[in-house]
Amino acid sequence: MTERVAQRRSSGVRKAAVVLAAGAVLAGTGWSAEAAPAARTAPAAPDCGGFRASAAPAVPAADQGQVPEVPPTVAGSGALSYSVASAQAPIGLWSKAGLTLRTPVAKGVARLDVSSRGFSTDSVTVQRYEPAKRAWVDLDSRSGGGSWPHRGTFSFPVSAPKASAKHPYAVALRFQDLDRPGTLTVNASVADGRGHTFRAPARTVTATRPQVAVTGWASGGAKLTRGGAAQPFTITVRNTTNRAYPALNVNYFAYGAGKRHALTPKDLVLQQYRPGHGWEKVALTAGGCDPGMGATLRPNRTALASGAKAVYRLRLAVAGSAPKDVVTADSGFSVSNGDQSFANKRLPFTIRAGK
Repeated sequence: MTERVAQRRSSGVRKAAVVLAAGAVLAGTGWSAEAAPAARTAPAAPDCGGFRASAAPAVPAADQGQVPEVPPTVAGSGALSYSVASAQAPIGLWSKAGLTLRTPVAKGVARLDVSSRGFSTDSVTVQRYEPAKRAWVDLDSRSGGGSWPHRGTFSFPVSAPKASAKHPYAVALRFQDLDRPGTLTVNASVADGRGHTFRAPARTVTATRPQVAVTGWASGGAKLTRGGAAQPFTITVRNTTNRAYPALNVNYFAYGAGKRHALTPKDLVLQQYRPGHGWEKVALTAGGCDPGMGATLRPNRTALASGAKAVYRLRLAVAGSAPKDVVTADSGFSVSNGDQSFANKRLPFTIRAGK
């Protein structure tokens, strides 16, 4: 993965944390988690707690198994063909594509004109495989302009002087959306540098993601009592996409401050129910800001097959020793594939005085 892609991934995670920490609108008692879009202007807020666990690693898990043994040759009779492996493109996973040229081009330029609906084209990453380097490399990209573009262009040089219908020239591609669900349409073309441009039929895919829902947490926020009973709630992640996610992480975070004091890990009691183990205390760790804490829920980095679901039963209580001047607090969670966060949600709560 190139440095630019790593920076884009890391930036996407930071944006999600900023939007979540700054505040989002909740709707209903049983609601679905929405991925935080790449906001036009993000309010200043700390990157707190468990979201540090969502930062992109140097080598993403989603890269595994993506090296093509042979560049894909798309069946067809036209001078140029562009194909995608699936009609769905799950967020946070690489989706395979291919470009096939059946006419000679000595020094040409391949171009992918992309348009999106539901997300910004700036959140789309496209790479091609270079067999000589045995590596995926970024395509040159140009934004459609504006703070929320719905059009963009990706390009790369093409040299296939011996390409023909009998001996087509194929390029392996892969792409992914790092933002939220919607559709992505690609119009592929190759200019031969001599005034001729070959075009392929447009292809459209749907950017999808697993369904994430929360039950047991009031839409306006839970009401907890200092030293009182715990509030139970459940996070359910159901893989409604047509592909397996190689890893699944759920990271919880919380923070809150009063006029003089801030909540610390000892002031909140988070528990998780695990079959065969019962209720277990989840260790909250202070984050990189004040106030802030977070934890990674179990199981960590579990695979999630298409159609499967993962259920996280939790309960949260406020310790009797929590500072009395802290009366409101925020918490929430993010869901990632171990590499890229694809959904998150706030779980705000108020703290009432104990008897």
